[in-house]
Amino acid sequence: MISLKISCSHCGQSFMDSSRQLDEKPSVRFSIKYKGKRGALYLSSLYGSYKIDCELDIPEGDVVEFFCPHCETNLKGTRVCELCGADMVTMMVVAGGKILICSRKGCKKHLLEFEDLNTELQMFYESTGL
Repeated sequence: MISLKISCSHCGQSFMDSSRQLDEKPSVRFSIKYKGKRGALYLSSLYGSYKIDCELDIPEGDVVEFFCPHCETNLKGTRVCELCGADMVTMMVVAGGKILICSRKGCKKHLLEFEDLNTELQMFYESTGL
């Protein structure tokens, strides 16, 4: 598995949080909103890992809103999850490309996309050491 460095697609600030580690790597920190309450959600930065740590108690199957912890922009993308129909959350991969994750707790759908495949994939491989 590779550890991805993730940033906001709006303000460009990093979501990486070395003070809260998951899978022995810096986590990816978001601000979230669930039923009117705000809190932090931490995801593993290892692509393919589903470890999370959350300040709010969110039941399996419920949907949350994701926000940048810096600029507070809603990270809801334009696509919906092909598995469950919830909104997909869009972030930038610092090495190139973007990652989309489902906003429903427990749904495992996620995508890694590249717009300019040759350039972004080359940057991705170089930065991850693949």
